[in-house]
Amino acid sequence: MSNPRELALKSLVKWSESNSFSNLEANTVLTRNSLSEADASLYSMLFKGVIEKSIYLDYVIKQYSKIPNSKIDIETKNILRMSIYQLLFCDRIPEYSAVNEGVNLAKKRSKGFVNGLLRSFLRGGKSVKLPKNKDESFCTENSIPKDLFDLFEESFGKETAREILSYKGEEKYLCLRVNTLKTTEEKVLEYLKAKGYVAEKSSLAKDMLLCSCPISQIKELIDKGEIFIQDESSRIASQVVDARAGQSIIDLCACPGGKSFSMAIDMENKGTLYSYDIHENKLSLIEKGASRLGIDIIKVAKGDARNTIEDHVEKFDKVLCDVPCSGLGIIFKKPDIKYKSIEDINKLPQIQLDILNNASKYVRVGGYLIYSTCTLNKKENQDNIEKFLLENKDFVAEDFQVGNINSQGGVYTFLPHKDNTDGFFVAKMRRVR
Repeated sequence: MSNPRELALKSLVKWSESNSFSNLEANTVLTRNSLSEADASLYSMLFKGVIEKSIYLDYVIKQYSKIPNSKIDIETKNILRMSIYQLLFCDRIPEYSAVNEGVNLAKKRSKGFVNGLLRSFLRGGKSVKLPKNKDESFCTENSIPKDLFDLFEESFGKETAREILSYKGEEKYLCLRVNTLKTTEEKVLEYLKAKGYVAEKSSLAKDMLLCSCPISQIKELIDKGEIFIQDESSRIASQVVDARAGQSIIDLCACPGGKSFSMAIDMENKGTLYSYDIHENKLSLIEKGASRLGIDIIKVAKGDARNTIEDHVEKFDKVLCDVPCSGLGIIFKKPDIKYKSIEDINKLPQIQLDILNNASKYVRVGGYLIYSTCTLNKKENQDNIEKFLLENKDFVAEDFQVGNINSQGGVYTFLPHKDNTDGFFVAKMRRVR
């Protein structure tokens, strides 16, 4: 199958029925189908765009349909979502093409319904009457579940919640971590600029370059182990650890390995670094990555971060807990995250606190405990740190600096619209006795 709209429809139906991860689905489809660059781009735009705007698109369908949304079969509903998305957000796609392609995708029994609704939408000037209530209007227009808006409002207040949830992200660029065991920032910058790409040093993350080039153009550098792809947020979390040569460090939730690699490089490949993760099938990613980067101090093993390893108690200089979280800081990158169940999100803080309490056992007196997430949920962030410090008087908050940003009482929440990064949280604590 090579029709990008048909592929997008099948992916959307699968996502609608199973809540599958959109990035994994997209990678699978693009790998298995030989699409031209233009068709691959159209597939990705339709699949991810419809997911991002699904609440708004369903609102439009409801406004123009004589059939209740609950009575429209899932395939027809996604055809309408795709078609309306093209009519509203794709200036380069002619209206007749968006309508005709949608009708062609529909089953025989649904063709008339799809054609009629889309023609009615066009006759109506593509107008959409949003709810009068300001919060409802904002959530509809930005496709934000109301309970998610309420969660952000509780954490940040209404104005900041709106700014975070309407953030669309800057122009896409790759974040490249330079492996200073093999090369320098300057040499990689020269290489990228010689190829005609715009690249610059990150203002926040050490040894990190931001570049607009496609991955295919830097494969040589990746294969040689001179760079690896790592989000600024991941690098900053490992940077706050302040790993140094000769130290002993644990990364308790290590996969896919970026933070472990960064810390090992900061350690000049001298010392001891344990990388644990509960997902045994992913540990080979760390081993292969470390080998490519020329790192041999990482010791990889399966481990549940909530279970104590007695041999490690009070033995380590630094312990990093980049805990499993709701991911609400990166919904502008992965829009399907915003449809997560609030009930499931509310189960996470206790798991995270259990990991943090267990991790604290490994820190020697004078050592440091670092906690990080890629979410903006106060319950998973500040509340967990406050509970931990209240119950663990052996630890105190430790301030840190990243670029020109100073922590506030040993914690800092990076906001996408403010710091031009992923939304994420970092806390640093020192064991004093």
